[in-house]
Amino acid sequence: MINIELEHITKIEGDASISITVEDGKATKVHFITEEYKRFFTEALKGKSILSVPSHLSRICGTCSNAHVLAAIEACEMALDIEPSKQTEMLRALTMHGLTIRDHALHLYLFCMPDIYGKDAFLDFDENDPHENQLLHDAFAIKSAGNFLATIIAGRSIHAMFPAIGGFIKYPDAEQVAQAIEKLESVREATVRLVAEFEKCTFAFDRHTDYMALLPDEGYGYINGRIRTSKGEVYDEKLYRELVEHVVLPYSQASAYQYKGDSYMVGALARMNIARDKLHPKTKESCQSALALFPSTNIFHNNLAQAIEIMHSVDESIDLLKNNPIVQEDLVKMPYREATGIGVIEAPRGALYHKIHVGADGKIMDGEVIVPTGQNQINIEEDCGRLVEDLVAKGVTDVEAITFELEKLIRAYDPCMSCAAHFLKVDLTIK
Repeated sequence: MINIELEHITKIEGDASISITVEDGKATKVHFITEEYKRFFTEALKGKSILSVPSHLSRICGTCSNAHVLAAIEACEMALDIEPSKQTEMLRALTMHGLTIRDHALHLYLFCMPDIYGKDAFLDFDENDPHENQLLHDAFAIKSAGNFLATIIAGRSIHAMFPAIGGFIKYPDAEQVAQAIEKLESVREATVRLVAEFEKCTFAFDRHTDYMALLPDEGYGYINGRIRTSKGEVYDEKLYRELVEHVVLPYSQASAYQYKGDSYMVGALARMNIARDKLHPKTKESCQSALALFPSTNIFHNNLAQAIEIMHSVDESIDLLKNNPIVQEDLVKMPYREATGIGVIEAPRGALYHKIHVGADGKIMDGEVIVPTGQNQINIEEDCGRLVEDLVAKGVTDVEAITFELEKLIRAYDPCMSCAAHFLKVDLTIK
């Protein structure tokens, strides 16, 4: 019998636990346990003004707060029958690109890359080694470019202040736009190097699953579109809640979900598997060999997909900023009414669902939020079970070796535990 208790782990956004029992080579129990999920954000919404909803729900998470802002705004606008302007849609796309660049860079460089190089932390990279020194500089340059883009467009890189129901309350000036273009163009080659790093990564774990993402009919985006699955199905985003089935896990505080009775995955790998042909033309040109690896069932290709998405967001942001002069616009306003609104967008980690029910007085009656990590929970459990079975079948019973492989696998999902829980304690029993 082997018991593993891992109390603390770095290189992940937050904290949780996993309990695994293996008997006669089979994983008879796999519990991915989220212990601090219930923070009552939707309960706290009740009775508040609809105008406060985006700011309130952004506090669900720091790292992906701007995704929550935009999902909440979309839900509120649907409820109030507000149609955003074309410029507003463009600025929201730029807000998401800034988030995607910064958030993916954080995950890939600071959390995942140390595993590839056998380092404990990213700052352990050797500045005297030319290659490792370049990676250090690339990481902070790309992250800085994403932060700057989000700041000039949305006001801040987290908890954005400028996006509002009906538009934006402040706009960047020409000098800020020029600076953003310069910063994005300056990191373009760094994104090429990043894709190459994860294309040559040899980490692999394959298990068939289904994929789901919100994707536009034209282009590759994160805000508008229809729900698409790896089975070729297409649904209106308003049907999202009807597609996914809430599953109660008695050992966990988190909500889990299934699609047609099975686990599924959301996130960059899902988006890339379904819509890789719709990426920005320059991105497709620079990533030909990497894109040939998709569609993929290797969970570690979620990291490669994120690297490609950084390049896409850089390329598309440069085009949007160069070709669309930004002008002052008034907020679009409509009278309050009792209605339900739904907002679905692709956060960096996958499809994010917000629903609000507002009364005729503009006060929230109730709401619901479904986060990507909750949707990936059952898939994570099934992958962890299979991974441990495979390792035991190969004669691996060393506690540290199994724990490290579990960490790498879960890390590849890029779970946002501020949205869903905290990460990772391991309790492993092999009989």
